[in-house]
Order: sequence, then structure tokens, then C-alpha cells
Amino acid sequence: MANWFECKVRYDKMMENGVVKKVNEPYLVDALSFTEAEARIIEEQTPFISGDFSVSAVKRTKISEIFRDDSADKWYLAKVAFITIDEKTAVEKRSVTTMLVAGSDFKGAYENFNEGMKGTLADFDLVSLSETPIMDVYAANLSGKHPSTPTAAEVVAKEAE
Repeated sequence: MANWFECKVRYDKMMENGVVKKVNEPYLVDALSFTEAEARIIEEQTPFISGDFSVSAVKRTKISEIFRDDSADKWYLAKVAFITIDEKTAVEKRSVTTMLVAGSDFKGAYENFNEGMKGTLADFDLVSLSETPIMDVYAANLSGKHPSTPTAAEVVAKEAE
């Protein structure tokens, strides 16, 4: 199970009108600890930010699942209530879970959510779906290699040139 951390990065950003403005943007990082989350966000953001920047906050989130869409540019927070029935008392119990859904707009996020939940056997209700300020989501790098480290095949191809 993924451990998602919300990291806020503070830096000077050049706006469309040419004005430099100090911004504080949130990103989501899959990490094992607060220290790893901070190191990962610094590693991921360094190529994109010119000048100084700092990680202003790192906090653990309760996001249980993420539905991605590479064509989408916004992230939506979905609160989902899974419905179970207690066999002894025949009472309906709802347990709320938080998920993150990518979408270009609200309709796209709703469709991506439904597509992601298609195989779910449990009954559920979508309690809320709201846009978040999250800029990007960085999953864990499970390949074991650093992003800038070339693979053996890349080295061989480079030498063959």
C-alpha cells in the first residue's frame, strides 16, 4: 500500500504577464517517511525550477488509491463511502475512503472514477468529488535506479553510435 505525502514547494514563479511571484504549490509524493518525501520532491522539482526553492511543508495524507489519466491536468479528491451490512444486527455501515482522481474537468474526473471503480464488488456511494490544488503526483520509483542513471541497454545503444 502506498504512503502518500503532500509536499508544498515554495519558489519564485514567472507569471504569464512577466511578474515574478512567490508561490507555494502542493505536490503528492509516494514515500516511506517524511525525510524520503522531502528528498523525493526536491529531486523531482530541481529540473523544473530555476533559482532557489524550499519545501515549506510535508504532511501525511489519507489517500487510499489514485486513478491516473495522462491526458488530464487537474486532480480531484473523491470521498467514497463503502457500504457493508452487519450480519447480526442487519444495520448498514458506511466507511469513508479518500481517493485521488485525475481529470481535465469535473465530468472527466467522474468518468475516470467510474472506470477505476468498475471491477469493485463492494457497494459504494460517491459522497463528494472536488478539485484540489495539487499540481502533480509522483509515484514510487520501484525500478531501483536513479532517474538520471542510464540502463545497460541505453549505455550499449550509446556506445554503438
